[in-house]
Amino acid sequence: MDGVNDPLDPFAALAPDRPWVPPEYATPEGIVGVGGELYPETLLKAYSAGVFPWFNPGDPVIWWSPDPRGVIPLDSFHVPRRLAATIRQNKFRVTVNTRFAEVMRGCAENRDDGTWVTDEMVDAYTLLHRLGHAHSLEVWYGEELAGGIYGVSVGGLFAGESMFHRVRDASKVALVALLTRLRDRGFLLFDTQIVNDHTAQFGAVDISRTEYLKRLRVAVKAEVKFG
Repeated sequence: MDGVNDPLDPFAALAPDRPWVPPEYATPEGIVGVGGELYPETLLKAYSAGVFPWFNPGDPVIWWSPDPRGVIPLDSFHVPRRLAATIRQNKFRVTVNTRFAEVMRGCAENRDDGTWVTDEMVDAYTLLHRLGHAHSLEVWYGEELAGGIYGVSVGGLFAGESMFHRVRDASKVALVALLTRLRDRGFLLFDTQIVNDHTAQFGAVDISRTEYLKRLRVAVKAEVKFG
């Protein structure tokens, strides 16, 4: 019969608060949508669907769901030996959710190729932070904000967005503190979006989009809290 085996129309999912097609219909680069606004409800729907925004200043919002996807397993992340020794020296102090916007702005510093952490992104994610879904860890060297990391949590998912350092190893200390916190609180999935040389040091691996979405569906239903 005509129409019985028609595939899902990917554009049926498009809406003002969901301006992307299902990840299965992504372009080869991983793009699933263009446009829309960075409202809290839109961002939460995006992360819950395996989608995130990334775009250059002056461009419309571009929504992504890459294949493969980078993750750091929370039950087996690796701490490099030299970094572990640095952490044991206790020369850094770590705080949680005390300077969220400042951490985001730190992530925009000293980027030779520009930054996607624009004022628009800072405003959107700071609002998400106030609503309890975006978090930062700050690393202090004395009274100096030496580095930090921020990301988004939905259920048992934590999507790491960006990190920065002004003192050597500060961003790495932030990442280890974050991974430890997530593991101890029962989070199930730590999303790095891509694997690079930095995250590979900590055990980041690529998994297929299909596998990522499978894990994501379980993670977002988990009743865990970052706080």
